Amino acid sequence: MSLIQHSTNHIHLLQIHALILKTSLDVDIVVLTKLLGKMFSQSTLIGYDLSYARKLFDIIPQPDTFMFNTMIRGYLKSNKPEDCLSLFMRMCRQDGVCIDSFSLSVVLQSCGRSVDCKNGKYLHAQSLKLGFGSDLFVQTALIEMYGRFGLVEVSRKVFDEIKDPDCISCNVMLAEYVRVREMGLAREFFDKMSDRDLVSWNTMIHGYASTGDVESAQDLFDTSTRKDVVSWTSMIAACAKSRCSSNALKLFHEMQLSNVVPDQVTMVSVLCACGDIGALGMGKTIHEYIKRSSIELDIRLSTSLVDMYAKCGDIDNAVSCFKQMRKKDVFAWSAMIMGLANHGYGEAALDLFSKMISEGTKPNDITFIGVLTACSHIGLVDKGWTYFNAMSDVYGIPPKIEHYGNMIDILGRAGRLQEARELIRSMPFKPDAVIWRALLGACKIYRNVELAEEAMVKLVAIEPDVDGNFVLLSNVYSQAKQWHKVVNVRRIIKNNKIHRIPGSSSIEVGNVIVEFIAGDKSHLQSDQIYKMLSEIMHRLKEAGYEPLTTSVLQDVDEKEKETLLAHHSEKLAIAFGILNTAPGVPIRIVKNLRVCDDCHSAIKIISIIYNRKIIIRDRNRFHHFVAGTCSCKDYW
Repeated sequence: MSLIQHSTNHIHLLQIHALILKTSLDVDIVVLTKLLGKMFSQSTLIGYDLSYARKLFDIIPQPDTFMFNTMIRGYLKSNKPEDCLSLFMRMCRQDGVCIDSFSLSVVLQSCGRSVDCKNGKYLHAQSLKLGFGSDLFVQTALIEMYGRFGLVEVSRKVFDEIKDPDCISCNVMLAEYVRVREMGLAREFFDKMSDRDLVSWNTMIHGYASTGDVESAQDLFDTSTRKDVVSWTSMIAACAKSRCSSNALKLFHEMQLSNVVPDQVTMVSVLCACGDIGALGMGKTIHEYIKRSSIELDIRLSTSLVDMYAKCGDIDNAVSCFKQMRKKDVFAWSAMIMGLANHGYGEAALDLFSKMISEGTKPNDITFIGVLTACSHIGLVDKGWTYFNAMSDVYGIPPKIEHYGNMIDILGRAGRLQEARELIRSMPFKPDAVIWRALLGACKIYRNVELAEEAMVKLVAIEPDVDGNFVLLSNVYSQAKQWHKVVNVRRIIKNNKIHRIPGSSSIEVGNVIVEFIAGDKSHLQSDQIYKMLSEIMHRLKEAGYEPLTTSVLQDVDEKEKETLLAHHSEKLAIAFGILNTAPGVPIRIVKNLRVCDDCHSAIKIISIIYNRKIIIRDRNRFHHFVAGTCSCKDYW
């Protein structure tokens, strides 16, 4: 008994069981009960040792209520609700075994988690017949069960029947409101709770966070006097999910100052925030923190590292992290495929997809977004069609609107505009703005005015005030030298007071993110930045650069158009990068819009003049500018 009590791992327990068998103590029910209980008390063994524990249980001639309850609870913790119910039914048939409130509460929870309404209602009736209708444990389990069934109003009826609800039962009711996203009812219930603990506050913070109401989550977070890792993680996740990534990283810093130790879930959200804003330096710091703190790199956290490095432009480190993963699920494979595709390594992405299939991992819809993106970025039309058709024909995955968007982009970039138009007509759902914008973008490349106008009519009906669509149409008219139509587009923009979304570019220097918008003069180094920019433009013209003024929509003279182009946000960010980093250090920039034709041609020359690798992540993909060439091969 002492050996069992002090055992610390799986091997110890197996050795003790061997000793029990050798010394004929396997007939001692007390000893076997203790051994079985210990197997489930060590949380790391739950699930891993379940079959062994069940064999041990099955050789006990007359297991008592405690032993049945131990096994049933083990199945619940191991997320095997069907086995939990099956063993409970055997317990009911076992002579001399009494069903108690613990047995019922556990099996009711299992019905909820397997959404087994029929057996759940049957067991509710049985609990009433057996006299447990007013038992707090059973009532609390019923609240959770009906909530899992989506019958939160029944959960509330059960709750209202509790004579003296404790904090646990209140928290369960609160959690069920949050689960079905009834945040109004949840807040009303929360405000009326006489006894609120940290779980209560965390449930509400998580509820607001998961529904995207960051402001309400922040208000509660700030009001709460106690905060644990769950509180901080919920807020960080809310900011990361809402693309308030700078706030997420700021919260993480405050969490560390508060001496709250982050866990794996926290790190996943922090890495997501780093990837969103391209904060490679911060991402690397977080990676080092994970290593230093011995935080376990499970599949999800490892996948987050792959995704972060890929989104921050460091594809080599992304590949390295991926290769170091001992186990890979479909999300890990998909993250790496998408990363390679967005960096222009389309063939490598498709090779990785083939390897994934050969290793027995079934793809999902996210995987195929990566695969089709790879085909789009390197112009593989026939392969694109093959993969698109294989989704439903081979893997049973019906294409979503995102996959149709990918396919239209593939066809459009390859100049097969009519084929793209026919695919839009054959879609099983109504095309959205992304679909029509992909077609409009292709019309710009291949100067198809008629199809561009059709796409624009559809776009205006869906999103009448998006400036980027008018810019694309104006560029189509400019290329066709239909200047009167260019003037009409300008007039529409002016009369409808359509405001252009300013292009913004961010660059990280010394773990600090600096953001620029076109014509920005707010930075403390503004004078030096514009002096450097003037030098860059002078050297560009010496190298043969000519500004592409046709992409400027404003009705100004050519000189002013050149100035506007020179002050684009990515050029300002590059000037800042050259000023504040050592010679030869790569410059990494994240841009909110598609990089324009003028900047693309200018940056190729800048990479030669200053001998710098310049990596730009725009709205569509990564561009690696090295020695006068771009990884996109001017196909973007």
